[in-house]
Amino acid sequence: MTTQFKTISIDIIKDIALQAGNAIMKIYDKDFQIEYKDDKSPLTQADKLSNEIICTQLKKYFPTIPLMSEENAEVPFSMRKEWEYYWCIDPIDGTKEFIQKNGEFTVNIALIHKTIPVLGVVYAPALNDIYCSKKGEGAYKNGQKLPFLFNNEPQKCLRVVASKSHLSEETQSFIDNLDTLKIEQVSKGSSLKLCMVAEGSADIYPRLAPTMEWDTAAAHAIVIESGKEVVIYNENEAVVYNKEHLLNPWFIVR
Repeated sequence: MTTQFKTISIDIIKDIALQAGNAIMKIYDKDFQIEYKDDKSPLTQADKLSNEIICTQLKKYFPTIPLMSEENAEVPFSMRKEWEYYWCIDPIDGTKEFIQKNGEFTVNIALIHKTIPVLGVVYAPALNDIYCSKKGEGAYKNGQKLPFLFNNEPQKCLRVVASKSHLSEETQSFIDNLDTLKIEQVSKGSSLKLCMVAEGSADIYPRLAPTMEWDTAAAHAIVIESGKEVVIYNENEAVVYNKEHLLNPWFIVR
């Protein structure tokens, strides 16, 4: 791990996420316009403002570290593959949740070292919850070390979290076939699902449906530091980042 990584303060990243979250909430509490991107996914003024705040602040504090964000122009792989470290940002994960005003949306900032998330901040401004982690320093929710909930008898009851807005037939079939006496299934929006496994309020999060790297990177860092893992479905390999194509494989958080 280079000196550059050691000098990055998680508190600065948390503060940037809080700034973005405060700006988002000012829009959330009013009526706002919704646009649609080419892939038909929704985009709001809050996504753009959050992105602007995060990118501006990261460039100010860390001018030599490149950025990848859902809302920025895609950087060609020929350039990206040379990056040792880069920021992977989702200014609002769960835009559908934001539009529906159910509170389950997050600000996500991750630092990736080559292909692995080594620092993550996930802030849910409507819930006033902030998760964070830095490699070798543990993972935390609102200052409390993760995990803080434990299931000692998963063979009797398995707590499963699944997507609120994107639950696929394949995911539901996987859940229905889990080897346990009882399944408690809950639905949740955004990267909060990975955070639930990290904290221990869910045992497993299967995602047999599309996601992008920025959807998972920050929460993945938190999962790793809580002693859990994000593995490719039907393989024992960890999900990795800065791939040529930024679509994640189907995965299981456990």
